[in-house]
Amino acid sequence: MIRFGVIGTNWITEKFIQAATEVEGFTLSAVYSRTDEQAKRFAAKFSVEATFTDLKSFVESDEIDAVYIASPNSFHAEQAILCMEHGKHVLCEKPMASNSKEVNDMIYTAKQNNVLLMEALKTTLLPNFKTIQENINRIGKIRRYVASYCQYSSRYDAYKEGKILNAFNPAFSNGSLMDIGVYCVYPLVVLFGKPDTVKANGIVLESGVDGEGSMTLKYSEKDAVISYSKITNSSLPSEIQGEKGNIIIDKIHTPEKVDIKFNDGSVEDITREQEKPSMYYEVKEFIDLIKNGELESQVNTYKNSLVASEIIEDARKQMGIVYPADR
Repeated sequence: MIRFGVIGTNWITEKFIQAATEVEGFTLSAVYSRTDEQAKRFAAKFSVEATFTDLKSFVESDEIDAVYIASPNSFHAEQAILCMEHGKHVLCEKPMASNSKEVNDMIYTAKQNNVLLMEALKTTLLPNFKTIQENINRIGKIRRYVASYCQYSSRYDAYKEGKILNAFNPAFSNGSLMDIGVYCVYPLVVLFGKPDTVKANGIVLESGVDGEGSMTLKYSEKDAVISYSKITNSSLPSEIQGEKGNIIIDKIHTPEKVDIKFNDGSVEDITREQEKPSMYYEVKEFIDLIKNGELESQVNTYKNSLVASEIIEDARKQMGIVYPADR
């Protein structure tokens, strides 16, 4: 069994645990939170006895083999590095860190301490992303990638009333691109690597984070168009356009329906059944790697996480978004 400690006691950690309990080899052994009351309340939901409010004591615990980090983005690097320096494997929620320097520091620490570090970007490990990868050659030379993820945030209502929650607070390295735009960027990087150029535009809110934005990315023989938002909704699908047809993806963040539409008008459904919760697959990848003694995912690689971070950082700079972590 791989004994997990969790940092962060929010809804995403609950979803993680619920999915992870279906993975053979997972057990939850410890909970860290800033307050004892919150740590104990969260741990009680999952019948866990070990709780911590001191991070040093948490990482020194011999009851923990691996740590899932779901704290605000600005804490990811510091917490992950401390965990890895104490021999813990780390599954870190997306985005990996505030900027590419922090990502590089995390990768260096993982290598120095011979532990596994993986970004918990679920999309690229889902069955329907794998079917995209396996069928992409059937649509000929790829010319364009189009990804859209726009989801109105309930926290924006609070923002408009003058209450700035974490989602719209630059102190936590947050905003639309970091929160959901990454779901458009990371699959692009896994499929096609690093683009030659990035051009970005967006709406920067008074708090200093982006509410929504768009990017055009150029490769030598193709381009990519990405749009994302936390202040509007969109029902547009995403797609990959080739010279012989296009792959239509219902939701880039969690693909559940994938079709190929060929130039002759024929349509083929290449959807695969997703039998487990979406976060199950990232946990299984992580645990399988540990069991096999491997220290890097071949899908959510160090390089992919670094390139995705570099793209996001470049886009932020073009929009004038600077986090305290950047200084």
